[in-house]
Amino acid sequence: MIAALRCPICQSGLSPSPRALRCEHAHSFDLAKQGYAFLGTGKRLPEGDNAAMIEARCDFLGKGHFAPLTTAVAQAARSGLVVDLGAGPGHYLAAVLQRHHDAQGLAFDVSKAALRRAARAHPRAGAVLADTWGQLPLADGCVDVLLNIFAPRNGEQMRRVLRPDGQLVVVTPEPGHLLELRQRLALLNVDESKQQRLAASLSGFSQLTDEVLSWPMELSAHDARQLVLMGPNAFHEGDREPGAMTVTASVRLSTWTGRPLPTRPAAHDEVL
Repeated sequence: MIAALRCPICQSGLSPSPRALRCEHAHSFDLAKQGYAFLGTGKRLPEGDNAAMIEARCDFLGKGHFAPLTTAVAQAARSGLVVDLGAGPGHYLAAVLQRHHDAQGLAFDVSKAALRRAARAHPRAGAVLADTWGQLPLADGCVDVLLNIFAPRNGEQMRRVLRPDGQLVVVTPEPGHLLELRQRLALLNVDESKQQRLAASLSGFSQLTDEVLSWPMELSAHDARQLVLMGPNAFHEGDREPGAMTVTASVRLSTWTGRPLPTRPAAHDEVL
């Protein structure tokens, strides 16, 4: 995993030393005692999800409510070096590593609370705090599988670090995702143009598969509350309590490759 990382300042390789990673130009980056590497450049980064949001997410995901998606991601992903951009606590990355026993994983996020969890999500997973909107601290073409689960996309950098024949796995919410909960509490709606924006952000990739997954979730009042608190609605939910309810999950899972798909020869009409 360290062999794939690059110094965010000069892009040279990194080597481990006690409590730090260092490059040949003497740039040094701390290894936090919680287990993640800080590959920042001095620029102030967004804080990302706070500790309460991560706690709610781990509680909710740990009860298996998103199990159909977790299984689908693990089945869709290949083996090799798996990098999860916007990994949160590393839930989906751990599922992929559990399925592929020869794979290794790196979780990238800007949330320290998330990375504390991600660093312990699986024995073959490492965690990195870095700006995923800027130059990713990864070597060109070093990644076999990129995961992008409910996270923003830096298409140019994703294309750079993915192997030419590598695989990108993307999950985005459908318009009906958590609709009952959003209607009850007047929460944020899913952007109707999300699929168009997805395609635009991944120009240069070729799509391999595309499927919509939907399933009902029977939630207790506590679980419904945790579902609100674990995402961006945590900043907009107000004082209303959702109560126990049935909520529909609806997401789109697509896979892409960095290499253009082969074109088929044009069919010729037979001469009668």
